[in-house]
Amino acid sequence: MDAGSPPEKTTVRVTIFQQPYTLRVSGEPGETEALAQAVDSLMNQIATRTSGAEPVRVAVLACLHLADRIRQLEREIAFRRERAAKMEQRLDAALRDIGQ
Repeated sequence: MDAGSPPEKTTVRVTIFQQPYTLRVSGEPGETEALAQAVDSLMNQIATRTSGAEPVRVAVLACLHLADRIRQLEREIAFRRERAAKMEQRLDAALRDIGQ
């Protein structure tokens, strides 16, 4: 495979909320299967808590849950980056003091 050519795609079959899907993925098939299993598990948990909910409603609630989780992780990453930058500034200042 050339460095400039797109990665080769693999077909992966998964089932999410009793619906089969055939996906073409360029990454690791096992990773896609694990993600599908996590989504399936989340949707089944939501369906259990909201008995009788339509599949589309369950899917929307799952999307909202995942979007909230992404936002939490983005905030945590931003906090850790800011903290690392402050630590780097303190370390630079300490090293400058030692060098004098």
